[in-house]
Amino acid sequence: MTQTVTIDDIEYDLDKLSDEAKNQLVSLQFVDQELQKLNAQAAVLQTARIAYANALKDELPKEKKKKGLVFN
Repeated sequence: MTQTVTIDDIEYDLDKLSDEAKNQLVSLQFVDQELQKLNAQAAVLQTARIAYANALKDELPKEKKKKGLVFN
């Protein structure tokens, strides 16, 4: 069975690609995998950030809100 790759809606026979094209394809696949890992890591970190922010809010002193304008 012939292995193929589809790029820009065109199917290519891997055996007919040049060695340089195969190397570029391997590099592209590697980068795509790394991006998936980084996106998954970013999602985990964002979830942790939300949890830490909520935990911090729970630990802050509860003060009555003052009437009027608040300037920071």
